[in-house]
Amino acid sequence: MARILLGVCGGIAAYKAVELTRLAIAAGHSVRVVQTAAAERFVGRATFEGITGAPALVSEWERDPARGAFPGDPAPDHAPISHLELVGGADILAIAPASANTVAKLAAGIADNLLTSAALSLRAPLLLAPAMNERMWEHPATTANLRVLRDRGATVVEPETGALASRGEEGAGRLPEPPALLAAIESALASGRSDYAPRPLDGLRVLVTAGGTREPIDAVRFVGNRSSGRMGFALAEEAARRGAETVVVAANVDLARAEGIRYRDVVTAAELADATHAELAGADVLLMGAAVADFRPAAAEGGKIEKGGRNGLALELEPTEDVLSAVAQARRSDQTVVGFAAEHGTGALARARRKLERKRLDAIVLNDVSGEGIGFEAPDNAVTILTVEGEREVPPASKTEVAREILDAVESLRAEASGLRIAASGPGVR
Repeated sequence: MARILLGVCGGIAAYKAVELTRLAIAAGHSVRVVQTAAAERFVGRATFEGITGAPALVSEWERDPARGAFPGDPAPDHAPISHLELVGGADILAIAPASANTVAKLAAGIADNLLTSAALSLRAPLLLAPAMNERMWEHPATTANLRVLRDRGATVVEPETGALASRGEEGAGRLPEPPALLAAIESALASGRSDYAPRPLDGLRVLVTAGGTREPIDAVRFVGNRSSGRMGFALAEEAARRGAETVVVAANVDLARAEGIRYRDVVTAAELADATHAELAGADVLLMGAAVADFRPAAAEGGKIEKGGRNGLALELEPTEDVLSAVAQARRSDQTVVGFAAEHGTGALARARRKLERKRLDAIVLNDVSGEGIGFEAPDNAVTILTVEGEREVPPASKTEVAREILDAVESLRAEASGLRIAASGPGVR
């Protein structure tokens, strides 16, 4: 089961944290409690210590007799810094109740007590269960602070409407009952989310193209490229998980859309080019995962071409815009552009490297589509990531796993480029 670090803030709802602790332990979880000084005015630490069998802490200056260990775990052989050791061993930090004051501190990155210091050093999921008067809950400052925390990856359990602390007053801001709080904690643990801010792509804007374009022959027929869009969507979802503001230009993709990602649907190469150029100015990274048709019919029929006899149908094709080359030439020096090359068989690596150099890309992802069970419409993929410095093979894996490898490469490219920019602007450079 999980190690739950429970933060308790000041407020009448603090009494519910006692029952929450009891229920969590009864469910098999290990619990440590950190209180704010205000919380101790409502529930004494001896109550939590009696239930958990571990010290309840209030101040970052006090000694932790358990040395940061959770019940059932061995204590370290040294006296660690309490807030770092507590969150280092925790599977989740759940703050219930979370006061308006603590919510504001967390949003601003203030670390002026043990609980806020623990939250600022957290690399596990963060769950907040706010409880306060309705007027405080509805204040624009509280709304804005919670929006910031959600954007950083925190889970917020909405308060209920009901009787509040002030006698005779009702409204929104009531802490949910302990069974509902425990269910929310267990749901957050099961979601697979692994961290709370900061995330590696926080503050960056990532543009992804996905799918395959279709160039009309007539009202019902088209020339197109094979692509399900799975690889592009996996890249977008991984970028969003890492904190990036993510936009997808999706060409004929029939897949579920993830929350928090903005999608622009297109059909043809020309539409994809227009959308990509429009979004590029606001992007820091472009991942050009779409399969853009190289040719289109020179003249499409407005209606349907009749099948006719056995004479066949001759099409005159004309080239479409090379979107990747155009954006690579137009990009800013601080933008990262990654291309994708679907090649087949012998010579694939050499062809991909020529594309990397000719189009002046930061990286190109080679997908040799001659292999079975990978690439088009398949859930798995195997790629080679090429840069000027070298190449790295990614063996067959799910497209989600491949997306992680590609985003790792993007992070490395940006870190290297950032270091070069800093060096170029340093002392002695004219």
